[in-house]
Amino acid sequence: MGNDQSSTSRPSRGNPSGSTSNQSRVSAAASSDSGTPPPGAYNIPGQPRNQRFYVTIPRGVRPGMHFAVLVNGQQMMVRCPPDHGENDRLIVTAPRQQSQQYVVTVPSNVRPGEQFRVMINNQEVMVTCPPGVRPSQRVTFQLPQQERTSQPAPNHQMFEVAVPDGVRPGQPFALLAHGQRVMVTCPPNVRPGQKIRFQLPMQLSQQQLEAIRVDYDKDGWMRCLGQDLKFHWVYNTSSTHSTSEKHRVPFDVNSTAYVRELVIHPSSKGPGELNFIEASKYAMATTVPGTDVNYQALSSVAQLPFQQKSEWLKNQFTAIRVPWEEGHIKLKIRRSSLLQDSMESVESIQSSNMHKILRVEFIGEPGLDAGGVTREWYNLVADQLFNPDCGLFLYSSVNQMCMQVNPNSGIANEYHLRYFHFAGRVLGKALMDGQITPVHLVQPLYKHLMGFPVTLRDLEHIDDDVYRNLMELLDLDDVSMLYLDFTVTEDQLGMTHTVALIEGGEDIPVTNDNIVQYLEEQLKYRLLGRIRDQLREFLKGFYDVVPEPLLAVFDFQELELLLHGLPNINMDDWVTYTEYSGEFNGNPNHKVIQWFWEIVRSYSQENKAKLLQFSTGTCGVPAQGFAFLQGNDGNIRKFTLHGDKNVKVFPRSHTCFNRIDMPLYSSKSEMQKYLTMAITYESQGFEIE
Repeated sequence: MGNDQSSTSRPSRGNPSGSTSNQSRVSAAASSDSGTPPPGAYNIPGQPRNQRFYVTIPRGVRPGMHFAVLVNGQQMMVRCPPDHGENDRLIVTAPRQQSQQYVVTVPSNVRPGEQFRVMINNQEVMVTCPPGVRPSQRVTFQLPQQERTSQPAPNHQMFEVAVPDGVRPGQPFALLAHGQRVMVTCPPNVRPGQKIRFQLPMQLSQQQLEAIRVDYDKDGWMRCLGQDLKFHWVYNTSSTHSTSEKHRVPFDVNSTAYVRELVIHPSSKGPGELNFIEASKYAMATTVPGTDVNYQALSSVAQLPFQQKSEWLKNQFTAIRVPWEEGHIKLKIRRSSLLQDSMESVESIQSSNMHKILRVEFIGEPGLDAGGVTREWYNLVADQLFNPDCGLFLYSSVNQMCMQVNPNSGIANEYHLRYFHFAGRVLGKALMDGQITPVHLVQPLYKHLMGFPVTLRDLEHIDDDVYRNLMELLDLDDVSMLYLDFTVTEDQLGMTHTVALIEGGEDIPVTNDNIVQYLEEQLKYRLLGRIRDQLREFLKGFYDVVPEPLLAVFDFQELELLLHGLPNINMDDWVTYTEYSGEFNGNPNHKVIQWFWEIVRSYSQENKAKLLQFSTGTCGVPAQGFAFLQGNDGNIRKFTLHGDKNVKVFPRSHTCFNRIDMPLYSSKSEMQKYLTMAITYESQGFEIE
């Protein structure tokens, strides 16, 4: 513990800016005086990895004298220890060098001070002939790792050009690269005729741009590459999702979509901004510092199976994770104050240190954390943080296993924004560290985490009654008969107040002429406006750990599997607590039912989880089993298979009731084809209700 150094002063709970209060200093000092380290996050410095070498003491060297040796091409002085003399062997420890030695022969006609070319790892390197060395003699030189690997930066292309005659070091010269005129500066020690390399941002044709896309088969939206080499959302009108039902009001529920846009101003100490913009106007970067990720990699990885994409993500996290030997973070937490200590400790960590390995120590408990204590800490924190009693999150109105942001969290917890930032960091760090968190979120939150478009249909996961009421407006002949205006009524701890959706909304009646705007404003308010501050801090905390582009290869259902793992599904329990209705009522041996269970039993764990998502809205299973599945009203609603001869081709799900309406297929192969397509291509295109 003597080497533990506090990374930052611990901020008080009520101060989001991170300034230190006198009270926090006093409490920490009191803990220290008692001999117990205070709770907090400690930055443990790393220990550089060393190499051991054997050296022989030269002749004439006596104890206490120093002699020179070459280690990794570097000269270092070694002191002869007592009771040792010439010809004795010593073990010398030296830091490991990130470089490698090469031996070359000096070509003919090269004089000291002149440079000559050699090829190292298929790369041309210029070597300067040392003083006193003549042609045909051998010289040793080192090439640092970063100089040997000359790879272009992501979304850049490498060019090689010979320096023109008459150009001196430091002098710029013009050339054409891909039809583009650029200026290049001649590097030091380079003469005319020698080749140099430089990088330029890629310029792609329209055809090349159109070839780069990430198609999720989700809601009809896909990411396409723009001229700025960023991903932009495009609605695929030819997809199965674009064939939405017809309504009297010209409002396309699937293509009217918005994406949250998080704007952080580095020069400002403010909290930043979170806006809702049209999906087609949102742009996402396609590179991640410290990795070789670019738009080509994201596009190709997105086509891989889920498990391979998961392995790819682990590799990217490894690339940006700070190695253990360069330092790690230790949290010292009191079990009696688990949530408060954890929040203050994690929030005191600088963003630049969030990629360090995390270890946890419960104060007063002996034991070395080799990962097990940290795993326990993640589970305990998630259980308390997402518990409705904490006031930050509420149960979903549709699925009691999923949590949604409490819009009144500020009333329940005055420090709620710091806790939301903490929640984002915990979730992001758990994902990076491969820890499984037991709490599931509502679908719109997963979409917000990955910048996925949200539509009016997502409101079903927040408030099913409001969603159905708004959908009914699409088929009214005259909406003005309802005497609606551009306001919503909110309930805050039993007290109601009115919120205007637009300026002066209380004086603007809803008519057939402005019903589309009314629906858009309802969508924006209920999925973002009422939780804007909480969601902003939640996203900021998450992105302190996870670079947003890394999530672009997944869809929002796969993100749930990443964060919470594949469920352990007991098939016998599932079958036992399933109910049958419609054409299947009273006939559990119906051939379609038998085919269904045979197909599900043959599914991988991944596809079983996707079937659960399709039918219940989440891949989670209650701890007590399928007998305790709940509906949107909080009552027990068991998984139900409903035989419906009017449903054609694809099955249809009702997540509010944990029910699947199943067509009466004529063969098992036909059923397997369309059921698998339904759970793979997700809900909305298959008339999920």
